[in-house]
Formats: sequence, structure tokens, C-alpha cells
Amino acid sequence: MTRWFNPILLIKLLWNVIVSGVFGQYADRRLMIAALDTCPASDIVRRAADAKLTVGTDGAVWFDFVADLGDGFDATYAVATLVAAPFLTVGGTTLPRGQALIFGGDEVYPAATADAYRHQMGDPYKFALPDPDPTSESGIPVYAVPGNHDWYDGLVNFLAFFGRHKSWHMGAWRTSQRRSYFALQISDGWWLWCTDIQLADDMDQPQADYFKTIAEGMPEGARIILCSAEPGWLYTTTNRKSFEIVDYAVQIARSFGRGLSVPILLSGDTHHYSRYASENGLQFITSGGGGAFLHPTHQLPDEITFNWLDRPTKVSLKRNPSTNEPTENVACYPTRERSRALLWRNLWFPLTNWDFAVGLGVFYWLFSIGLTLRSSIDLYLITAAIFIWVFVGYTRRQEKSDVLAVYASGILQGLAHTYALVALTNYAMTLNAGYFANGSPWDVWLWLLALGCEVGVPGGFIGAAIFGVNLLITCHLFRLNTNDAFSALRLETYKNFLRIKIVGDTVTIYPIGLDNVPKRSDWRANPSKDGPKFVPSSPLRYRLIEQPIVWQVRK
Repeated sequence: MTRWFNPILLIKLLWNVIVSGVFGQYADRRLMIAALDTCPASDIVRRAADAKLTVGTDGAVWFDFVADLGDGFDATYAVATLVAAPFLTVGGTTLPRGQALIFGGDEVYPAATADAYRHQMGDPYKFALPDPDPTSESGIPVYAVPGNHDWYDGLVNFLAFFGRHKSWHMGAWRTSQRRSYFALQISDGWWLWCTDIQLADDMDQPQADYFKTIAEGMPEGARIILCSAEPGWLYTTTNRKSFEIVDYAVQIARSFGRGLSVPILLSGDTHHYSRYASENGLQFITSGGGGAFLHPTHQLPDEITFNWLDRPTKVSLKRNPSTNEPTENVACYPTRERSRALLWRNLWFPLTNWDFAVGLGVFYWLFSIGLTLRSSIDLYLITAAIFIWVFVGYTRRQEKSDVLAVYASGILQGLAHTYALVALTNYAMTLNAGYFANGSPWDVWLWLLALGCEVGVPGGFIGAAIFGVNLLITCHLFRLNTNDAFSALRLETYKNFLRIKIVGDTVTIYPIGLDNVPKRSDWRANPSKDGPKFVPSSPLRYRLIEQPIVWQVRK
């Protein structure tokens, strides 16, 4: 799993964010791909219709939705083996493998590189369902929505793997798209729209024109499952643009007056499972459990209110999945209680993120040099101001919010670090009094080494502990730092994906959860020539997260 608090990685990610912002603003690759993919409107609609899935003997079409994968091998591969299995049996129901696979964003972590797509994402799926005929272009179609991590190189590698004219073979799966956004006709009455929201910035004009063309060519009264790289309904207070893009796509569908509707929205980006539903049955489902670290659920509100199609709409976590009636059961995974319990592991932050502790120790050491050379109240105040500025700015950046708790947590954490640094420095000054003043050329180097041992080493551990406790408290009590509090833990547990069945007007969504993932030592080479390349020493214990979600026309 990616070590998100590794100082070198943090610097690289900061650079990636800066570069991707420049790419997104001045070299939007979506525009170039649209310009190169010139074809009449009839061909655009025909491509979408050609993706129509074949109705099986059960009268249904099936497809899978997996998001946020390509991080740790064990978690990604465990989900891939479930997706690849010919059948899964849950709750006494047998679910056949999906006839198509949709990746819902963030296909690789921490950044988009060719090796990451080829090995972190591709290899687990190749191993899970080996290619029966590498020379054939036939296979299970796989489509991908780009997320923010896919955009960190300006979408170069994403399009190189998923947007090529000749399919990329990912085991038995075959890439099948031309652009980073696309529409697919799944059945006679159901279509899938998958948008590319860039870095939650906008929907470019060619993409808007594309979906307008699709909407104009769709049959009267068709219904749409809308997939987006971000669950904008969860981010209405922190990133309004993300939700506005989703709303804009729905407005496009409605604008042609053909009775098109969007009753189901799917997303990843947040690495848990949650489902909000409105009184009239709209489903807003987040399923980001394809292999990345776990995100919490205890911060999710029971209800969210937002403007949907220019009308105030209230959605709730507490609605029955089949009848849509109010219930006391909360549709999230893991449970809120389990989410809070996992959070306490941040008390071990200095050990689980030792590389961050080392980096913090270097900063303590550098500051202690200045404080030792000039021990004065003004320098102490300047040091406190720097720490407070850094941690307030960090929390504001993470939360995109200016609530009082953001400033309070940043100030308190800055003061705690300042106190620890000053205390360690004063202790070192007292301990070293009378030493390193003999005029020896080695005195300076020995003094620096002593400060490193006396301030840098314990300071790194104490500073990391302060950081971990701050994550624990702010996430537990104030719903702040939810991303960092769990990315620090790198939990491979509670993976999930969606298996979706369509029969006529009815859609049934099976949310499948995997509480625990086998450790590396628990995988064994498969002695059989058929099936996955590696198998767990004991069968994977998957289950339904909640009862199947049923959407059907109300009579």
C-alpha cells in the first residue's frame, strides 16, 4: 500500500498537483482527443449502441462497477478475483460474472505512470482472469472513468492504455473506449453515461456536445445510470464544482424533452460504500473499495440537502434498499462504530509512519540549531507562528473550509509542536553546557550530531505522535482530516464493488463487501491451469453489504 506520509512522496505529489493543474488549464487533453476523433453524430450514437449487452438465459444483462484500485496488490487482486469468478453466491442468490466491467476512477495510485497501469492495475486483473486467447480481439469489455490520480500526468498514460484504437488486453478483458468520457447502451431501456470531470474543474465543451448528441439519439423514455469520478453529493460543502458537473450532465439529458431520466448515480473517489436515497427513489451510491486504503464512514451525515434540477432535494442514508421506505439501518460500510474504532490506530502513527517521523525529526533538528544559537523569546514566538501557519494552512487546504475547528486544531497543534521543540532544545542546551567549546575543528560537527540525537530523534517521534493524536481527535470529534486520518493507516480491509443486473425496467444492484483481504503469505500458486494464477489459502469470505438495491418504475 502507498505510504502517503513518506516525505519524498509528499513532495512528488505536490509537484504532480501543480503540474496537473497547469496541464488541465493549458493543455486539456480531452480537447485534443475530441479533435482527433472526428466522426458524424450518427457514428457516436452507433458506437454507444454497439456496446449493448446480450440478454442472458435469465433474461438479464449484468455488469460490474469497481472504483479506486491499483494501490496495494493484495487488496486489488482480492477484488479482481471476485470480479473474475464465473459466479458468486450471496444470500442464496447466484450472480454470474459481469458482461462488462466499469472502472469508476482512480485506476492507479499514487500517480499515473505506465508501470502503475501495467502492473499495479493490469497485473492483478490479468492474474485473476488469464487471457484464454491472446491473439483474439474478443473479450469482456472494460471501460474506465479517469479520476484525479489518473489526471496527474495530464491524462497521457490513461489514454495510452484505455483510449487506444487497438484494444489493450488486460487478461480476458479488452479496453473498448475512444475518449475519457463515454456512453454505453446497456439494454433496450438503460444507458450508462460516464463523465470526465478533469480535476473536479469542468465539463469541456466537446464533452457536453458529445452527451447532447447521445441524448438526441436515445429512445424516448430511456433511463440513464450516471457515473462520475467523484460523489459530488458528498462534497456539496467543500467542492461545489464537483456536484455542479453531475447536475449539468443530468440537465443535458432532460433538455431534449424526450423523457430521459437519471435515477441512479454511481461514484468512487471515497474509499468506502455508502448509499443515499431520496423520497422518490433516486439512488446516490459511492463504492470506492477496489483496492485503495479505506476511508471512514462515521463522518457521513444521515441526511444531505442540495438543489437537484433546480429543486431542493433531501437524500438519506436510512432508506430500505428494496422498498425505499425509511429505516433505522444505515447504508454504509464499514459501520460507523467500526470506523470510529479503526481511528484509534492513529495512536501508533509514529511507528506506522516512521518515515514521516524521520522527516519531522529533521525539521526539529534544524529549528533547534537556530534556537540554540539565539535563545530568545522573539525567536520562540517566530517558531510558534511558523508552526501555526503551517498546520492551519495544511488543515484549510485539506478541508477546503474556514470553520472555527480548522483554526483551533491548527493553532493547538502548532503550539504543541512548539512546546515540544523548545523543551527538547532547552534540555539539549543544559545537557551540552560546557561541551563543544574547546576550539577543536570537530566541535561544530559534534555539536550538530549531539543536537540530532538529543532533539531530532526524540523530536521526530514526539512530533509524529502529536500529529497522529491530532488526526485522531479532529477526525473523531469534528469530522476533519478524514482523508489523512485513514490514509495514514493504509487499511486493506472492507473492500467492495457493485454487481448490477438489469431486467426490463428493473435494476438490481448487489453491493458486495470483503471484510478482510488475505495477507501476502496467504496466497498460493494455483495448481490448476484454469482459473486465477493465485488462490488464497482459505476461500474469500465475501458478503452482501446490505440487501440488493432495487429500482423499478413506480406504478
